[in-house]
Amino acid sequence: MTPECDPGFDPASAADAATTAILADLEESGHRAVVVDSPPGAGKSTLVVRAAGDLVGGGERPIIVAQTNNQVDDLVIRLATAHPDLMIGRLSASTYTAPPAVAALANTTVATRVADLAGCRIVVGTSAKWATVRHATFGWAILDESYQMRSDMLLQIVERFDRGLFVGDPGQLDPFAIVGTERWVGLPHDPTQNGVTVMLEHNPDTPVHRLPVSWRLPATAAATVSTAFYPFTGFTAGTGREARSLEFRTRAFGGSTLDETLAMAFTTGWALHQLPRRHVPRTDAETIQTAANLAARLLDRGAVATCERHRDGRVLEPGDIAIGVAHRDQADLVRLALARTGRPGASGVAVDTANRLQGREFEIVIIVHPLSGRRDATAFHLETGRLCVLTSRHRQACIVVAREGISDLLDSHPSTDAVHLSVPAKFPDGWEANQVMMATFERHRVLG
Repeated sequence: MTPECDPGFDPASAADAATTAILADLEESGHRAVVVDSPPGAGKSTLVVRAAGDLVGGGERPIIVAQTNNQVDDLVIRLATAHPDLMIGRLSASTYTAPPAVAALANTTVATRVADLAGCRIVVGTSAKWATVRHATFGWAILDESYQMRSDMLLQIVERFDRGLFVGDPGQLDPFAIVGTERWVGLPHDPTQNGVTVMLEHNPDTPVHRLPVSWRLPATAAATVSTAFYPFTGFTAGTGREARSLEFRTRAFGGSTLDETLAMAFTTGWALHQLPRRHVPRTDAETIQTAANLAARLLDRGAVATCERHRDGRVLEPGDIAIGVAHRDQADLVRLALARTGRPGASGVAVDTANRLQGREFEIVIIVHPLSGRRDATAFHLETGRLCVLTSRHRQACIVVAREGISDLLDSHPSTDAVHLSVPAKFPDGWEANQVMMATFERHRVLG
């Protein structure tokens, strides 16, 4: 019986039990490291903030390592808010300018040297910045989004701490490299592997915990995303099917296919706006304009979202909506397409690639399917992490814009990637994960 079908299953209790076990292992002196695998929206940041506070309470002065400046800033804000009695240090590069939300924090100090943060009980910085620190050492490090950290970066900072808490999402995008990586494939010192995988290979007795509940994904999406991208470590939604809903303030004026797609998404949590079959470049103007038009139409009609945070409903703003794509040139064209809609405020819709949307959360996400209009299914476009990111950013609904033919493309293009010795097969397989997601999308299809 799945958790959703078990009337006695309590998501909050399950999440609390997992967190309690994790914090207990932090107190166990025999563990040099603790790993926490987390599905999308399971509360990684909440766990990091709580663990940091517990470590300080136990007399430690932990450091926190994140992968981007945005992640660091978000953590600094959350730490400073959750622990107003603690001084938080923000370790930064000389070119860094603190955003207003960080600069306004009374219990936060920003500095370029660890020595200037001596009075801070928690110090937060990017992995790239920590790699420049040569002499300071700490008892504990919390490594956030650790599956997105390359192992060569971990090697550069591992001497800065004695014990580490590795928190991350194993289902999302692998670390990014701009150079060819073929020379290292299969070697034990492959620097392009993620830090968690390499650490576990050398420390197989490290305890691994899994957060069992996604508080972001709605009940309509959690089972599908879990089956497609987390087949061995499934999770459940933290809210029931009746907890969230979407409606319009205005009636449909015209009854276009855009309205039909939005109605499908608002009713079921998913929608596939399917355009006619055609082989097109990735900058296909019709597909890109359709994604922009859906966002503009959603704003025109005044979508109202009801959830556990806003029980009386809240009108969605442009910043509550994201349009996700696979390539940066597509993102640029979507922004231009939004401007062409003439909808005031449309420029506030978040538009970016999966790599840059990773870790972010929105009420409604519109995605241009990576395989839309393609003649072939390359490893890049079949990457499970890319589709996982795109389909797991939403709290209410996900709308997919794609040309007909993706299922046929998957059936006729099995994987042709080279097989390398000493390289474990990656699961879930990109071909299979895409098939699972397409089966869901096609049940919610609207012909455009």
